Amino acid sequence: MGTNSSPAPKTPTGKSSTSGREPKRSGTRSGWWIWVIFVGLAGAAGYRYYPQVTQGASKSEKGPEKAPAKRVGQTVPVVAAVSRIGDLPIYFTGLGSVSAYNTVTIRSRVDGELINVAFSEGQLVRQGDLLAEIDPRPFEAQLTQAEGQLARDTAQLENARLDLKRYELLSSQGVIARQQLDTQNANVHQYEGTIQADQGMIANIKLQLVYSHIHAPLTGRIGLRLTDRGNIVHANDPSGLATITQLQPIAVLFNLAQDFLPQVMAKWRDGQTLPVEAWDRDLKKKLATGKLLTIDNTIDASTGTARFKAEFANADSSLFPNQFVNARLLVDTRRGVAIVPAAAVQRSPLSTFVYVVKDDQTVEMRNIVPGPVEGDNSSVESGLNSGEIVVIDGVDKLQQGARVEARVVGEPSRVKGGQKTGESSKAGEPARDR
Repeated sequence: MGTNSSPAPKTPTGKSSTSGREPKRSGTRSGWWIWVIFVGLAGAAGYRYYPQVTQGASKSEKGPEKAPAKRVGQTVPVVAAVSRIGDLPIYFTGLGSVSAYNTVTIRSRVDGELINVAFSEGQLVRQGDLLAEIDPRPFEAQLTQAEGQLARDTAQLENARLDLKRYELLSSQGVIARQQLDTQNANVHQYEGTIQADQGMIANIKLQLVYSHIHAPLTGRIGLRLTDRGNIVHANDPSGLATITQLQPIAVLFNLAQDFLPQVMAKWRDGQTLPVEAWDRDLKKKLATGKLLTIDNTIDASTGTARFKAEFANADSSLFPNQFVNARLLVDTRRGVAIVPAAAVQRSPLSTFVYVVKDDQTVEMRNIVPGPVEGDNSSVESGLNSGEIVVIDGVDKLQQGARVEARVVGEPSRVKGGQKTGESSKAGEPARDR
């Protein structure tokens, strides 16, 4: 109590230095605590939110993986067909064009006025039919004149022969010189030559009369009329009167790849008749059936193809000159082989296989040895028996042992997963093939 405390020093504002520092330290500590509390709250919120995010991500990742698991054991609808044992023809197909065996331009062989056109455009004419007539009157007049000359020269020849007989008698009696006899003999030969010339002229004029009537040189279809009646025609007219194309028989020229040539030549050298079919450009309609006639002696180096010629009777005139067709040459027939639709045969880098539908309505992926393919059908050399059902549509959804519901086309009585093939999804409607 005896001690007196000295007063605290004052600041220039009149406050002590001690009281001025204490409020400043208190503000710093309170700000630090606020930051601690804020960070703590943020950490708590993040800790609470993180499990929800990770759980949601885990569910989203596991979702697609569970989808196949749900499909395990499900039945896959497919379209199938029954394999069969049969004969498979092997064709080589090439683009070709129809060519007339003969094409004739009808021209006049004499000069004159065209007085008659005896055909209709597009008409089917027979060999020997009258087509046109040239005015024959000039030739008839020439014939009359030539026949008159022949009669005159014939009379002169007869008179010369009589004179020759008289000269021979007189010469034998020595009345005339030998020279007169020889001269008369020469006159006889001269008149004989004149007679032959007259006869030749008459034959030529008669031929001109024949040529004034124009007849069809062959059977075929005549084209458009190129010269009308009343025109003066000449023997050297380039256009002619019309054209005739022979349609029966008719030829088809087509090309095949040179790789096919050895197999065709082997059959050709054996003397076999190789059938050829003519189809339309879309290979949907068969137009005619014929036979291979000949093979060209060279290969086109620019295309690597050989040229073939086939003959068709064309009785129904289904083939027309310059028509484009697909020619199918039958070179072989595989007999007694398993045949399935080509869509059933699948290929992988390691094997060729088909999906076979078993009795328990599951599929077996079976390896096969494929044979030649013709159109929509494929032959199977080994690995498949007749009557087995193979999948032809829906194979991309299958794997070994998958359960299927097969709609078997072309076999109305086949059972397909509890339903008979041929039963339609709608009552009264027939099952439709693929």
